[in-house]
Amino acid sequence: METPSVRYPTIENISQLSIVKSSMSPTPTTLRRSSRSAATPTRQRATDAAPAAAALLALRRRRARFALIGSAVVLVVVVIVAIGIGPVAIDPLGVIDVLVRRLTGQPAQNTIADQIVWSTRLPRIGMALFAGAGLAMAGAVFQALVRNPLADPYLLGLNSGASAGVALVVLVVGASTALAVSGAALGGAVATIVLVLAVAGGSRARGPARFVLSGLAVGYALNAVASMLVFLSDSAEAARSVMFWLLGSIASVQPVVLAAVAIVVMIALCALIGTSGRLDALASGDDSALAAGLRPERDRFILLAGTAAMVGVVVSGVGGVGFVGLVVPHLARALVGGRHRILLPASALIGAALLVAADTVARTVLAPQEIPVGVVTGVIGTPFLLFLLAQRHIPSRQS
Repeated sequence: METPSVRYPTIENISQLSIVKSSMSPTPTTLRRSSRSAATPTRQRATDAAPAAAALLALRRRRARFALIGSAVVLVVVVIVAIGIGPVAIDPLGVIDVLVRRLTGQPAQNTIADQIVWSTRLPRIGMALFAGAGLAMAGAVFQALVRNPLADPYLLGLNSGASAGVALVVLVVGASTALAVSGAALGGAVATIVLVLAVAGGSRARGPARFVLSGLAVGYALNAVASMLVFLSDSAEAARSVMFWLLGSIASVQPVVLAAVAIVVMIALCALIGTSGRLDALASGDDSALAAGLRPERDRFILLAGTAAMVGVVVSGVGGVGFVGLVVPHLARALVGGRHRILLPASALIGAALLVAADTVARTVLAPQEIPVGVVTGVIGTPFLLFLLAQRHIPSRQS
């Protein structure tokens, strides 16, 4: 029986086998080439996405600028129309003529129209303009600092403090002049700020929640004081005047108070725009603020105290006008975005236009009787707030 021959590998077979194996196994060079070819689509997609993101950002900024310009145009139109509305109607061209002649020093062509526009209606509309701008800005700042979309300028109890001051001066002291009422409101608001800061505790304990809770506690207490003073008053007319002021009124405007409100609001607008970067960081949370090199507690305290002081001056001129500081920031945010550098002036313009329009309705809808402007802003603001909620422009959580 033949034994099958066994073929042992030779040198040539071994070399051929190694060549085949080397051709089948990937080398480092092959791996690098395959990784480059796999990464090429990802890099291509990233390269293609960068111009698209830049174009989208440019489009949003153009839209924000157009919205800001449109808000300014709307405010000018509302002011001109509001000046012309009243018991003696004046057409818009007549209003513009009076304003141009006054500003350029030319003699008045119609003395009656000049007196009505410049001396009677313009101070009141000016107060509504600056007060609306200040309340809207304050609402945007408070919503950013406490990271709560339902925050408003009266979050720290300023309205209640001003109301208690007015009730004390009018019902107890017996002073009823417009200047005394405004001074009492300002004093009550300032005292409320000091009291809230004292209740909030030391600088290291001043967080957003502590400020809000302190403001609510102080506000409820001072509101109870004002209500008790009204209830115990022997003068029905004095109590009615206090209640009318509590609901918001621009019926009596003192030049000194108007000048104070205008100056304070303009200074606050410039200062807040200058600190818009800090507001953006604080609105994103304390971690983002710390990463940006800020001290969140200190910066929040300074911004809250300064904004509250501005609100106190505004409240001394117009009383408790609600919904402007709550609704307007959401509308402005939907139009121009969340960057405070453009959100703050947009809120100021929209808030000014809203309060001027609301005051015009308040003094004309039931003429010669006048209704509180706070009632009008509530009627306008409630359905508008519900509309924004339905459109999901108000987030459930401040990010």
